[in-house]
Amino acid sequence: MAIIEAKQLSKYYGKVRALHKVDLSVEAGDIYGFIGPNGAGKTTLIRLLLGILRADAGAAHVFNQDAWHHAVSIHKRIAYVPGDVKLWPNMTGGEVIDILTSFNGHDNSKKKQELIETFDLDPTKKCRSYSKGNRQKVALIAAFASDAELFILDEPTSGLDPLMERLFQEHIQALKAENKTVFLRSHILREVETLCDKVSIIRQGEIIESGALKDLRHLRATEVEIESKHPIADLEKIPSVSNVEKSGCHVRLHIDSAHIGALIKHIASSEVLSFHSTPPTLEQLFMRHYERDE
Repeated sequence: MAIIEAKQLSKYYGKVRALHKVDLSVEAGDIYGFIGPNGAGKTTLIRLLLGILRADAGAAHVFNQDAWHHAVSIHKRIAYVPGDVKLWPNMTGGEVIDILTSFNGHDNSKKKQELIETFDLDPTKKCRSYSKGNRQKVALIAAFASDAELFILDEPTSGLDPLMERLFQEHIQALKAENKTVFLRSHILREVETLCDKVSIIRQGEIIESGALKDLRHLRATEVEIESKHPIADLEKIPSVSNVEKSGCHVRLHIDSAHIGALIKHIASSEVLSFHSTPPTLEQLFMRHYERDE
């Protein structure tokens, strides 16, 4: 079942196109990554899903309800963490956490206290004294302490140190084990690659790649390194082989994943001593589109 569904979703600010005919589907239990360069339309899409903005064309549904017309009922079932959390300056962090967790009608005091200790937050301090990282902690603690079905996270680790980022990742993996749904916008590509099952890349308001990470690997060549007993000839004749570098019996090359079988068959007679392949990273996939945009 689709928890988030966008169909031909478009949004314009005057003559500026923020989103153009975006199609997106996030299934129950997905940890879904959403990435793209600055100004690509990521925040606009999230605001449409939250019912903060109204679409100019197309439709956005969350829990099978229209995101604009049913925003109040939808918000009772979601937890949202923005990239720059604003808090009530004269309230303590603990008071804010209590208010935020009360919105969906659940109050798990034990879980809240565990998260406060885990994220090393002093809940007695006034919010005006918090650093950016501590403001993010308040929002994350409130989100993780809730009984939400869907977590919409917009650059949630902005301002956190590496230790806190790792704790965040552990809690996302715990949500995955509970079959919760997470929609994650992050500029940290290694974070998306570590956590997400599926990903969409947006550029200039349009989704340009979308799907399971394992299926997107074919979009860029795999790097292969070979050490053999005898020199390997005619590598360039294998389909999709490129960037061949030879040094005696040591070879490094790039090849599309679909043709690795042909490569293995070709090198078998050369008595291979070692064969190491490195699939493309999410960063490489993203940068291909970013560089094209530049």
